[in-house]
Amino acid sequence: MLAFLGAIICIIASIAPASTGTLQGAEGDPGAANAVVGVGGDGQGSVPGTAPSTGTATGMDTQAAKASVLDAHLGQGSPLGSGVHLGSTSRFLCLPLTQDCPSSSAREDLLLLRTTADHLSQMVTQQKDQIFSDQEIIKELTGKLSQCENGLEPGYFQGNQEEYAWDAGRDNLDHLADDDDGGEDDEDESGRTVQELEQAIHTLRDRIEKLEVQELEVQLLSRLAELERDRLLLQNESSHQRQHLESQLNTLHHRVTGLEKDAAVYKLAEGYKIVFPVRTNYMYARLTRSLPEMYSFTICLWLKSDASMRIGTPFSYAVPGQTNEIVLLEWGNNPIELLVNAKVAQLPLRVKDGRWHHVCVTWTTRDGTWEAYQDGTRWGTGDNLAPWHAIKPGGILIFGQEQDTLGGRFDATQAFVGELAQFNVWDRVLTSAEIISIANCSAGTAGNVLPWEDQGLEVFGGVTKWPLESCDERRRLGSD
Repeated sequence: MLAFLGAIICIIASIAPASTGTLQGAEGDPGAANAVVGVGGDGQGSVPGTAPSTGTATGMDTQAAKASVLDAHLGQGSPLGSGVHLGSTSRFLCLPLTQDCPSSSAREDLLLLRTTADHLSQMVTQQKDQIFSDQEIIKELTGKLSQCENGLEPGYFQGNQEEYAWDAGRDNLDHLADDDDGGEDDEDESGRTVQELEQAIHTLRDRIEKLEVQELEVQLLSRLAELERDRLLLQNESSHQRQHLESQLNTLHHRVTGLEKDAAVYKLAEGYKIVFPVRTNYMYARLTRSLPEMYSFTICLWLKSDASMRIGTPFSYAVPGQTNEIVLLEWGNNPIELLVNAKVAQLPLRVKDGRWHHVCVTWTTRDGTWEAYQDGTRWGTGDNLAPWHAIKPGGILIFGQEQDTLGGRFDATQAFVGELAQFNVWDRVLTSAEIISIANCSAGTAGNVLPWEDQGLEVFGGVTKWPLESCDERRRLGSD
């Protein structure tokens, strides 16, 4: 390209009018003088009619030397001849100049710069788009924060997980923060904007979480208060029900006491009976008297039990250190049992038919021999029932319950259900004839150790006393 421009300049200069004297601008410029020199036919290098050049001696010598060289090349064979002055037509000598062509490395640098510029332009565009998106997210979060501060339900964000828009925004911001932030002022400004947006989002998220925690705390405290109120209400209701039940039981007890006093006026000669209507662990009767020390005994009583249930425990005698000193009971799938000092003998009796039955059991410490009678008939006998054991005195005699501790800790599954009367205790073994006479109502029934009397018997939990049917009526009802 430079060579082409130089050729054009040479052509233009060759057809232009010549100027007198030396080339303008050649003085003091050896390069220009070497490139373009005006030559006269006489070899003097001056135009006729003009004075010699007033340059320095050195300049004149240089000019003369250049003229002589040109004259040597052009003057001899020139059509103008040696005597012709060249001042009328200017001639230029065009010398080729060295062209500074760009190297291949320069082209690669230029291409790299263009690629970098395009990359930075794309990055700035992406960051502008991201900044716009972040601004939209901030507006949305600001609106939601205002809703939370104005009393929005705390469960709103919990029920709409997609509303937590800061997570995606934060990931994008973290991604942008990791990019190259050097080079351009726009990129630095974008980085600072991104950091400010990230800080704003973190602040908004912390405020939202704080509001949610506060609202959840308020709800939790409210729920705890409701549960506490419910607990107190249930406790009060339970206490009220218990007090009401106790009040009813006390009323019933007072009524029974009044009935007992009224019944004493028209009490039958046969005495009274005690009734256990349901199976509980709080209905029982207790004798205020106790048994003496005994080495043998006979216990007789009249009882009537519901046919649909086990009879339970008609009576139990407990002493300190032994709650099963003397017990008559039927529970579970076991038959009626007689316990002496916690030793067991099973009795072949059948009394759970809802009828009156006369039952007697005898025991002696000699060999632990025992006998069982039902309605005057001996149904079973045996021995080795607590042999050589003496019945201890000073215990507690309970009707209707089996004692797990002295005088208490009753079990409802072992409670007696039915009617009981004429409980008598002798400190000897009665003969079969005596037992038959008592069962047939032909002999007295009072025991010499513990007779059946109205005084000294306390009832609890709803046990009632009623007049007892006559012996003949009991026998008739038992035989039907």
